Amino acid sequence: MLKELYDYRTMIASLTKRDLIGRYKKSVLGFMWSFIDPLIQLCVYTFLFTVIMPTSIPNFHICLFVALVPWIFISACLTGGCMCVVGQQDLIKKIYFPREVLPVSFVTAQFVNMILSFIIVFFVLFVSGYGLYWKAMLVFPLVLVMEYILALGITFLFSSITVYLRDMQQVLGALALILMYASPIIYTLELVPQQYRILYMINPITRVIVAYRDILYYKQIPELSNMLLGFVESVIVLLIGMWVFRKLNKHFVEEL
Repeated sequence: MLKELYDYRTMIASLTKRDLIGRYKKSVLGFMWSFIDPLIQLCVYTFLFTVIMPTSIPNFHICLFVALVPWIFISACLTGGCMCVVGQQDLIKKIYFPREVLPVSFVTAQFVNMILSFIIVFFVLFVSGYGLYWKAMLVFPLVLVMEYILALGITFLFSSITVYLRDMQQVLGALALILMYASPIIYTLELVPQQYRILYMINPITRVIVAYRDILYYKQIPELSNMLLGFVESVIVLLIGMWVFRKLNKHFVEEL
């Protein structure tokens, strides 16, 4: 499969570019929406938890922002990625290509959007005087890779299931809402009672968010155990997703 994906790398690049350009086609602000969307969410949550329901978390806007941007990426792969195969049914019926190209190109396009959003995160960190811890930033690319692997596994899994069960799009919309509040995004892991933390850490999204927050908010190098377990969980999700996708894609044409 990896060899096939490499052979079709030009197609992956072309579909990724099309997704990026098509997302903002005929839009006045274009790629600026990659920056505006997270900023709007940041403003809403910051107002909610500093004015309506004040929180004791210092520099809450920073704490929230460094977790919100990676969550938007995961959420997009969860709710939009499930349709990346169904949405290309005309292409699937006309020509042969490894179907894995579709989830890979979709996730890669969303990943590029997240990278662009992180530019705003870094800008806010510098303008606010919060700054960065450069030694911790050396681990930052590893966390990006860990999240990409996790998002790819999620998209492989649910994009193949959605071909057979179209209700998955609605189910995943509800699941995304549950996962957002079941992950330490609008609050820190320290606020979770100790007896429940082990359940939180089973969630692979938690390890990703904790790693980002360690680097950008706490300005410290993430714990090695958290990083290793995060990679293991992400790879497991990817392997499960790929296995299910390979099993189900044999009958994609008939189902579409």
